[in-house]
Amino acid sequence: MSKCISRLAMGGILVVLAACEMSTQEEFVIAEPEPISVARSYTGKF
Repeated sequence: MSKCISRLAMGGILVVLAACEMSTQEEFVIAEPEPISVARSYTGKF
């Protein structure tokens, strides 16, 4: 009976450790910068 309880406890610990390992993975998002546009300036011409 105690072997069964200890095996269940070890299995629970392994499940918790596996869940913690999965949550520590970071996601890297690469954002491309938008192209810089030059605003037209008023020159007085049409």
